[in-house]
Amino acid sequence: MRFAELVDASRQVSETSRRTEKTETLAVLLRRLEPVEIETAVAFLAGSARQGRIGIGTSTLHEAMGAPAGQPVLSILEVDRVLEEIASTRGKGSSDRRRDLLRSLFSRATGPEQRFLTGLMMGELRQGALEGIMIEALAKAAAIPSERVRRAVMMAGAISPVARAALVEGESALSRYDLRLFRPVQPMLAQTAEDASSALADLGEAALEYKFDGARVQAHKSGDDVAVFSRALNDVTGAVPEIVEAVRRLPGRDLILDGEVLSFDRTGRPQPFQATMRRFGRKLEVELLRPDLPLTPVWFDLLYLNGGSWIDEPQRRRFAELASLIPPESLVPHRVTADREAAEQFVRQAITAGHEGAMAKALDAAYAAGARGRSWLKIKQPRTLDLVILAAEWGHGRRRGWLSNLHLGARDTEKGGFAMLGKTFKGLTDEMLAWQTQEFLKLEIARDGETVYLRPEMVAEIAFNEIQVSPRYPSGLALRFARVKRYRPDKRASEADTFETVRKLAGAD
Repeated sequence: MRFAELVDASRQVSETSRRTEKTETLAVLLRRLEPVEIETAVAFLAGSARQGRIGIGTSTLHEAMGAPAGQPVLSILEVDRVLEEIASTRGKGSSDRRRDLLRSLFSRATGPEQRFLTGLMMGELRQGALEGIMIEALAKAAAIPSERVRRAVMMAGAISPVARAALVEGESALSRYDLRLFRPVQPMLAQTAEDASSALADLGEAALEYKFDGARVQAHKSGDDVAVFSRALNDVTGAVPEIVEAVRRLPGRDLILDGEVLSFDRTGRPQPFQATMRRFGRKLEVELLRPDLPLTPVWFDLLYLNGGSWIDEPQRRRFAELASLIPPESLVPHRVTADREAAEQFVRQAITAGHEGAMAKALDAAYAAGARGRSWLKIKQPRTLDLVILAAEWGHGRRRGWLSNLHLGARDTEKGGFAMLGKTFKGLTDEMLAWQTQEFLKLEIARDGETVYLRPEMVAEIAFNEIQVSPRYPSGLALRFARVKRYRPDKRASEADTFETVRKLAGAD
């Protein structure tokens, strides 16, 4: 297929706000793809290259730009081959070689194709082909129920391979994308509740658990073989030997567990999140760090046991079985109640113990891998949101030379992209200013006066007092007294809080 056809479909999707039209446009395109084109095309439409980040900076991209071609000649596979070659180019002379490859690609691209490619490489493609819409389009194109496709995508951790299986082989092929040992699945996510009372108003009787300020992990065990995966599904087994040892000692031949890992100090208080994260990503010096930063697992869910998936079982049954397998000291503090006063007391108890707050979970809910629904609600004090940094402004006075004032965005699941909720420079230490300046410049996609615009990849936890109506921003809302609590390197932008959550907290829905 010609690359121009995909670019035109992307344009059509971006120009309509109607979900049915977006879905139909994408479904028509998906049906016309050759099998070898499917994974690449789906990745492009979702706003990323199949190769992931290919190491192209803004300056290299601008140097490669030239006059657009008059007629479309590129194919989807040609574009993919060039991106693959760029991504694999290493060593002496690689910068020049990448620039030459880019220049050749852009010289054969039309104006719309050049704009699409630029957005694709800079992570700024905003055509509205969100994963939810892509799932619906794929289901329509392959004549498969959308829930079946959605489940397969959650289990696979990505939509591209599922798309190829569905379009080429049909519904029966999706059975290979089910829960399996040593193939991590996306963790179930939570929305935010204002307090324990509002959480119980939504859920009724619910399971309350401590919400930890640790590193989310998924542990897989088969006999003596154990693997530990991070929130981002990276294998971190080598960095956490004590977790491996603890899981290996558990009864049950085959297990998949969901939980958090924390480092506690000598008094039993949890250490800051940044301290725990020092242990992750380390391949060397693990044994040297272990005495000072010992890690402790706390488990709160059971996904798989002895050959069978448990994700479709209700929460109350999953937790009961988990409690029969896990030592009490490794099990999350847990209480089932419908009493609001008891729930508020549980939240205060968690905060007093040094934790973030509590989780409220619907007792009859299945484990929705990768989904952020209302079955799990997080209750934190003070109120916080995980937001994406969209841009930063150069500081003045004492902060001159540092990127300081941050533009904050929540994921907009309806329109695509991010809804800006205001700016903040509060809560930033000198160390954080120096670090973020260095990291932000790696994500730069454009500048406008004092503002540096970024690829939307960096997530920060933002504390705030309230959400107010603001005509200053297109979203219509802004955070009052927003301040940076910490950065979340363990979270991807796709896991940031949604504008829907913000509207609910603001009482706008």
